[in-house]
Amino acid sequence: MAFDTIIKGARVVTSAGVTSCDIGLCDGKIASLATELSEAKEIIDARGLIAMPGGIDSHVHISQPSGPGIEMADDFASATRSAVCGGNTTVLPFCLPDGDQSLREAVAAYHAKAEGNCHCDVSFHLIVKSTDPVTLGQDLPALIHAGHTSFKVFMTYEGLALSDRQILDVMAVAREQNAMVMVHAENEDAIEFLRDKAERDGNLSPVNHARTRPVPVEREATHRAISLAEIADVPLTIVHVSNGESLDEIRRGRQRGAKVFAETCPQYITLTADDLDRAGFEGAKYVCSPPPREADDWDDIWTGITGGDFDLFSSDHCPFRFNDAAGKDAAGARNNFRNIPNGIPGVETRLPILFSEGVMKGRISLEKFAAITATNHARLYGLTSKGAIMVGMDADITLWDPTITRPVRQSDLHHGADYTPWEGFDVTGWPVRTILRGKTVMRDGALSGDRPVGHHVARSTPDLL
Repeated sequence: MAFDTIIKGARVVTSAGVTSCDIGLCDGKIASLATELSEAKEIIDARGLIAMPGGIDSHVHISQPSGPGIEMADDFASATRSAVCGGNTTVLPFCLPDGDQSLREAVAAYHAKAEGNCHCDVSFHLIVKSTDPVTLGQDLPALIHAGHTSFKVFMTYEGLALSDRQILDVMAVAREQNAMVMVHAENEDAIEFLRDKAERDGNLSPVNHARTRPVPVEREATHRAISLAEIADVPLTIVHVSNGESLDEIRRGRQRGAKVFAETCPQYITLTADDLDRAGFEGAKYVCSPPPREADDWDDIWTGITGGDFDLFSSDHCPFRFNDAAGKDAAGARNNFRNIPNGIPGVETRLPILFSEGVMKGRISLEKFAAITATNHARLYGLTSKGAIMVGMDADITLWDPTITRPVRQSDLHHGADYTPWEGFDVTGWPVRTILRGKTVMRDGALSGDRPVGHHVARSTPDLL
């Protein structure tokens, strides 16, 4: 048969292992994996490169309401531009109702923001911040049925944090509708207790963001979230796990039979709380939650990655501009860490950092890399046509050059933020071509094509086997 595109000569990472073969693409799908394919409109010479499933970043924040006077640095155009330049073909941002918006109104507004502006495919998680009868009885079931099959609840943040009873009520809907519950696990009351004490003691610099969110705050909430999920009898994903003690709670839950999944992020294997203690206001660049821990905690996270405890490696991309009164330098931020917008950019650097620190340093295999950056995301969140290089799947493929070594530089990145927390961080191995449904959308660090070709993807129920 004649193909639209043939990728020739790459080392191909499939669910069955790593092989050398050609990949034939037709009508946006993977049509053949074989040797010596010929006859195509386009031949891509991929000798010396590694063909990976296109990255799926299932934890990003784009154009999300962030409080009075605060604006995220990325809209859908800039965030997805950055995503494909970092080797991603799908991202899953969170849809948060703005003020008194209903959940369905928020989703409609979010679709309008994304329509026609996405360089990669997108699919929305929901954020449930209200448990009124309309939200739980009408909006949430209808939206799950329409393909929004995952939603997030918070145990921290004023205006977002739900009580244990409210979380159980939300989990009951998830059980009825076969949806995935994601939890941000930090104890809000404990954080407020520590924040109030820090203020009384005059400890107001950025590093106190980390000091008022210590490991026990996360560990306790992780245990409680898993216990609630056991009571409600639902599967659960604990997002952005930052330390070994919280991971131990996940291991113990699994030993009891709880169906709990775990996600971690680049900041928890490369940054520390000391980064928040940089001179002047520089520490604000690293304010995120949970905060980076200590270098000793990196080993615990790597043990979890290599040992299979972590299912997902995401970015928690949550970008704000640093030199901007609508960003990190918000009113009062220099005088009190409470006022610093919470989050860091990372969608473009997620995959290169893990490839370099994991694959190139011999910590993880190519197959493990593919699993925790793409395949498992597709499985847990119902992206049935994505996440693997297999015949019949979407032709979402990223070509990696393992010989490129260079530092991360803000000047090379494509997000809307004006800094990267990893400035100067040396990386070996970079994505050099990103292919979305058979179309090249990034080549050698630059966008390809005349217009964005990404679209929204409705999802099926999670595959929890």
